[in-house]
Amino acid sequence: MAYDANRKIRVLVVDDSRVIRAIIADSIAGSPVMEVAGTAADGRQALEAAASLHPDVVTLDVQMPNMDGLATLDALVQRHAVPVVMVSSLTQRGAEATLDALERGAVDYVAKPDGTGGARQALGDELLRKIHNAAGADVQRLLRIRRERKLRLAVPPRDVPARVIPPAAMAQLSRACIAIGISTGGPPALTRLFSALRPPLPPIVVVQHMPPQFTKPLAWRLDSLSELSIQEAAGGEELRPNQVLIAPGGRHVEIRRHGAGAKATVNDGLPVSGHKPSVDVMMKSVAETFGPRTLGVIMTGMGHDGVDGCRAIRAAGGVVLGQDEATSEVYGMNKAAHLQGCVDLQFSLEKGAAAIAAHAQRLLAPADAAPPSARYAHTIDLDGFH
Repeated sequence: MAYDANRKIRVLVVDDSRVIRAIIADSIAGSPVMEVAGTAADGRQALEAAASLHPDVVTLDVQMPNMDGLATLDALVQRHAVPVVMVSSLTQRGAEATLDALERGAVDYVAKPDGTGGARQALGDELLRKIHNAAGADVQRLLRIRRERKLRLAVPPRDVPARVIPPAAMAQLSRACIAIGISTGGPPALTRLFSALRPPLPPIVVVQHMPPQFTKPLAWRLDSLSELSIQEAAGGEELRPNQVLIAPGGRHVEIRRHGAGAKATVNDGLPVSGHKPSVDVMMKSVAETFGPRTLGVIMTGMGHDGVDGCRAIRAAGGVVLGQDEATSEVYGMNKAAHLQGCVDLQFSLEKGAAAIAAHAQRLLAPADAAPPSARYAHTIDLDGFH
């Protein structure tokens, strides 16, 4: 049954904990635009309930008896094409299972900390917002995008050939930086991007909106499939070519000049643009540090975080690439930046690595040359990355 925006969003709550089911149900009942369609204590009950109740959205626990969350997710999206928001524990195991769920077709997730008090807060406004955003999602489209992405991952990419760059040029790479901002739909997209990117490249800094405990497993996963070195930033790391730093969940990362190079700093400031880590915070610091040798990349995600950061990069003489609508699971942050005139070129995810590699070469231009944004249209085939 298709979701009707003129009625309340009907939610099926699935969790083996009676307390958590009650907390989620109470939160939904307190919303004027949602209602509890039913509850289930395990995966088998969830499938039976989904078949009879036809919910608009399912909230699904990751760790359950009889049939775990991942197996239940597979069945839900294949049989009913219903949007699923995963509810996972704030642990490494929960994070790894959540990353698997996002690859398999979950629309979004929320992490529940230990303790009833923390769970009530986490399963309140944030969960309701994600349920609202998930309602009406085209699950078949998401599955198609992820299935095509998986097929492409099985074939070594041919559009990003290995390049041999002289040592002098390698030294120049340290004078440039690539700043990537991404949110909802990000982990699967980053899997595709970093499996295709090839060294040599300037240092890369990534902000993926995620809670604490989730970004380290994400970095491990990406590092295992990439030719680049990928790690979660702890603060104090010197930026190096072919190295990727992932901002830690719940903390901002900034890049500051340090002698002839640059280092990452991590701080616990207030949320910016509604997020911590914030794309805006990271991108602005990269623009201040690297100026015209900055390449910004804004990708799939909900909201507007990154718009001000993209604007700062362009104002500093750098260039911004934006993921296009067709390959974005959520055309939100990148759409906002594009509509604000802060994106020089849009790219499809399949061509993302090629677009980044092509522009990375242009970051090696002599310092007295025109800034990248001034010569961009004359040096890159703008039709080549759509």
